[in-house]
Amino acid sequence: MGLDVAVSVDEVIRRLPGISIVRNRSRAMAVVDAIMSPDWESRFYSFDARWSPTEEMASMRDGCGNDYSIVFSPAGVYARGFDHESPMSPYRLTPPAPWPGLFDGIPEAFLPQVTDPAFCDIDGMPRATVCFWREAADAEWKCGAIDALPEGAKDDGSAEWLFDVLLGGRPETYRQFAEEYYEAAVNLEAVRHIYALRPLTHSVVSSLNPGVDLAGLEKDMAQIGYPLPG
Repeated sequence: MGLDVAVSVDEVIRRLPGISIVRNRSRAMAVVDAIMSPDWESRFYSFDARWSPTEEMASMRDGCGNDYSIVFSPAGVYARGFDHESPMSPYRLTPPAPWPGLFDGIPEAFLPQVTDPAFCDIDGMPRATVCFWREAADAEWKCGAIDALPEGAKDDGSAEWLFDVLLGGRPETYRQFAEEYYEAAVNLEAVRHIYALRPLTHSVVSSLNPGVDLAGLEKDMAQIGYPLPG
């Protein structure tokens, strides 16, 4: 999994499409993961259309301590990610502290997300090595004026690899990831069907995972906000 070059958060936000496309991609990725892995604990990508009365959340967790969260609200989108090996980890210091500039310039509407317990450790420290946002009326994504790494330190493109499948945006990108992660063949046409946000069918589901029944996905699809056959 991963793209060919390491890029900074500035390049990540330059390549991200608009809010609605990011949301739709995130939902599609969560749907295919729900089919590939009936066990929620083993899924890589998830989407909660009921995160709060006014918010939805896309998330990733790789089981190795790395994760991201993208919160969609009427105000726009707030995203944060955590790479436990990044030199920008808050745990590089004692006591821990966010990387300088990481949260600079965040609009007031997103400040509650920074300190939301869901995105912090037990001591209230934000678990973040990357952060970006986009208000509903903005024409582009934004990030803080982050301090440069000290001489000799390497980030190895952690901002990029955390979001690489989302950035890739194509069913082929997801299939490559899923075949590596789930160690199983993944039907490309089925992934394309889901990326187009078409209602699920028995054939699409069974082509991805013969052990999953369409009816058994009803709860997951309701949580993701994805259409089932009417």
